[in-house]
Amino acid sequence: QVQLVESGGGLVQAGGSLRLSCAVSGSIFSINAMGWYRQAPEKQRETVAIIPGAGSRRYIESVKGRFTISRDNAKNTVYLQMNSLKPEDTAVYYCNADIGDKNYWGQGSQVTVSS
Repeated sequence: QVQLVESGGGLVQAGGSLRLSCAVSGSIFSINAMGWYRQAPEKQRETVAIIPGAGSRRYIESVKGRFTISRDNAKNTVYLQMNSLKPEDTAVYYCNADIGDKNYWGQGSQVTVSS
């Protein structure tokens, strides 16, 4: 059974930094694209960043230059380094992975940025 376990959320002041981690465990043959999404209260879930198995990373416009997605394939882990955080970054962040022909989600991590 595949599981995605997130860690690293929390409360930070505006301008601060956080790093989210998402470790994939279980029966894994290969992990293709991995990504981070977020959902703020009363808003739809949106894509924050995608890192494909091969190819360029992609970011939502509002986080470009501030957030960096990376992955450690040996550890089956994806990271999201978030710098220069803003109050509008406050949301529940979810990791996502395409594994084989299925798609999996993490449990969600609350990120709260105070002004």
